[in-house]
Amino acid sequence: MERRLVAILAADVVGYSRLMGADEAGTLARLKDLRRELVQPEITAHKGRIVKLMGDGLLAEFPSVVEAVQCAAVIQEEMLDREPGLSDEQRIRLRIGVNLGDIIVEGSDIYGDGVNVAARLEGLAEPGGICLSGAAFDAVEGKLDLPFEDIGAQQVKNIAKPVRAYRLTTAQRRETSLARAGEFLPLPDKPSIAVLPFTNMSGDPEQEYFSDGITEDIITELSRFRTLFVIARNSSFAFKDRAVDVKQVGRELGVRYVLEGSVRKSGSRMRITGQLIDTAAGVHLWADRFDGMLEDVFDLQDQVTQNVVGAIAPRLEQAEIERAKRKPTQSLDAYDHFLRGMAGVHKWEREAHEEALSHFYKAIELDPNFASAYGMAARCFSWRKVCGWRTDPAKETAETVRLARQAAKLGRDDALALCTAGMALAYVAGQLEDGDALIAQALALNPNLAWAWLFRGWVMVWMGEPETAIECATRAMRLSPHDPHTFNMQAAIAAGHFLAGHYADALSWAKAAKRAQTNAPLQPLVAAASAAFSGDATEAEMAMAHIRQLVPNLRLANLRDFVPARRSEDLDRWTEGLRKAGLPE
Repeated sequence: MERRLVAILAADVVGYSRLMGADEAGTLARLKDLRRELVQPEITAHKGRIVKLMGDGLLAEFPSVVEAVQCAAVIQEEMLDREPGLSDEQRIRLRIGVNLGDIIVEGSDIYGDGVNVAARLEGLAEPGGICLSGAAFDAVEGKLDLPFEDIGAQQVKNIAKPVRAYRLTTAQRRETSLARAGEFLPLPDKPSIAVLPFTNMSGDPEQEYFSDGITEDIITELSRFRTLFVIARNSSFAFKDRAVDVKQVGRELGVRYVLEGSVRKSGSRMRITGQLIDTAAGVHLWADRFDGMLEDVFDLQDQVTQNVVGAIAPRLEQAEIERAKRKPTQSLDAYDHFLRGMAGVHKWEREAHEEALSHFYKAIELDPNFASAYGMAARCFSWRKVCGWRTDPAKETAETVRLARQAAKLGRDDALALCTAGMALAYVAGQLEDGDALIAQALALNPNLAWAWLFRGWVMVWMGEPETAIECATRAMRLSPHDPHTFNMQAAIAAGHFLAGHYADALSWAKAAKRAQTNAPLQPLVAAASAAFSGDATEAEMAMAHIRQLVPNLRLANLRDFVPARRSEDLDRWTEGLRKAGLPE
């Protein structure tokens, strides 16, 4: 019986059964291509050998831990940009574990605890991530420029003693790679654009909401084109009132083009100017101005949109351009109230939200067919529930359902109306399937809508699909990388990791969400439960103090009000974690 000390790499495919169920033949073909084109060449290049293939995974050995970890890092880095034409749910993703241990060699196969630990570490890695044992980490520490995080001693199946583990996440690896490359974000594989806030040239600060609304509408119209990658409103508005270098904006947001301009409104007349800039070359591709009466505002927006599209995507079908010209209302007064409401919603403060809600109701009164106004009113009620602002929960739930159903009925081609209605039905009313269906419709209409990806992330949390939740919220962050509401995206990712059993990652993301926004109660729920399961009593106590501050009436008995989980085992996990953290019955 031969024994030797080697580095063992174990890898498997995330969501293999789901992928096979959706397309068995296609998945097998893609796996063969992946092994032939990437995995096998990298293992060979790093002096390793594949011991065996196991359907959705593989086992490999290396004479050097450094080579094994370098191989894992290269494979996962290449995987980030592989299969760009597929959605996150369709793409193949790997988890990888690496251990340094003693093995038993029998023919071409290897056995022993060293192999078993590597396999268990792979299960601790996040999709697209790498997990090392303490022995492997000690062997590479100081030799590789990779930001591994100590996640403590982990008790794993069929291994007697806890295993010290270190994790490298997708976000950490991408951040390190981009920093090393001197870039902020890579360019997407299709024309990409950010619309900077148009300058209010009216000489009246009270008209700021109007120029912001014009900008927002142009973003919305451009977002409808599937052949464009459009940065979300909130990240574009991070550059408001700042002197910017468009090249720097392009690097920070990961886009090729930037549109900037101004709005001048004087009485019943208005002028919109715009200029489109190629951020890579720093040259102007197009500039123009559009004059008209106030009642021509939608036509002027269409002219700006069509000129931009014509400059950067000349082969777009005219049918798509015509579809993008559909407007949510013909009432200028209703439109004005809607813009005022949107200005308040983005502040995420109680007084501002109450004022925004009144503007949305006024818009509905002026135009009873204004789908987006119904959807945004429902969104206000969703946030009232999240923040514990409701005074009559039963009455507000019924009103939320009414608003959401009306938004869905009237807004069959309005992505904002559909996704806000879907989130309201899912979170406030607990109608998860109906909410998910509406959000899916919104994404079919507008795949660039960051809010829709965020809302779908949360609905996937409640439906018990953590990997999809993480993918959706991550997509939202890419579409809006400088969003002032990134905390909500981070909290959704944290919740996904919590349900997946990645408690260290869940706590890390929840703490990041808290740093960005302290008034949202969902992230301390994740933090408290994750810290309790991780055995971190100090963090659990801090998170519980935060919960008591934000939601003083929360108890285990009414936890479902905040965690509308479809699966009993998910609610049980939340309940057990929060009970450990100290939430009273």
